[in-house]
Amino acid sequence: MPLTSERSGMSNAFDAITEFEQELARYTGATHAVMTDCCTHALELCFIAKRIRRVKFTSYTYLSIPMLMHKINIAYELVPEKWTGEYRFYGTDIWDSARALHANMYRPGQIQCLSFGHGKPLTLGRGGAILLDDAELYEKLKLMCYDGRDLSISPWHEQKEFVLGYHYKPTPEEARAGLEKLGTHDDQPKYHQYPDLRNITITTSTS
Repeated sequence: MPLTSERSGMSNAFDAITEFEQELARYTGATHAVMTDCCTHALELCFIAKRIRRVKFTSYTYLSIPMLMHKINIAYELVPEKWTGEYRFYGTDIWDSARALHANMYRPGQIQCLSFGHGKPLTLGRGGAILLDDAELYEKLKLMCYDGRDLSISPWHEQKEFVLGYHYKPTPEEARAGLEKLGTHDDQPKYHQYPDLRNITITTSTS
C-alpha cells in the first residue's frame, strides 16, 4: 500500500522518495519504480546491471546516449528510426522512455527509463526513474543507485558489505514535487525530434 502524506512527518530523508516511487509504479502500471537523479543515469544502471555489451538504437536521440555507450564500453549501431515518446534498445529489454509518462504505460517484462528534466511530461527540473517488474533486479538497482547502500541500515557505516554502487540518488525535494504534479502533468507535451546523430563524431581520446 502506498505511503500517505498525512503521516506525522517523514521518518527519514528517503520516505518522500519511496512514496513517489510507489505512486509512480501504481500510475504507470509497473510493479516497481526506482527514482534516480536523471534518465541517462537510470539507463546506465540498467545496462550495467544487465551486463549489456552490444545494442542497436535510433540515431534520433540525445547526445548523452552515445556518450554513455562510450563511457561504459558498449558497442552500438545507430539506425535511422524516428519515434514518439519512447524507443527500444534492440537486443535488450531496456527502453528510453524520456518523452513518455501516462497512465498504464508500463510494458510487462520490460525496463522503461523516464526523465523528469525540462520539457519532459513531468517536469521537475531534474530526475529520472526506472519502471520494471523484476523484483530481484529492482533490489539490485536500488543498491546501485545509492552507492551500494542498503537503506534499511542506518547509519550507513554499520553496513559492512557493499555491491559496486553509484551516486545517482534523487533528492527528497524532487520526489515531493513529483507527488504534487503526478497525474496532473501534460502527458503529451510538444517537442522537436532530436537531430540525426549519425552525422556527428565522438572522439574518445582527451590528448
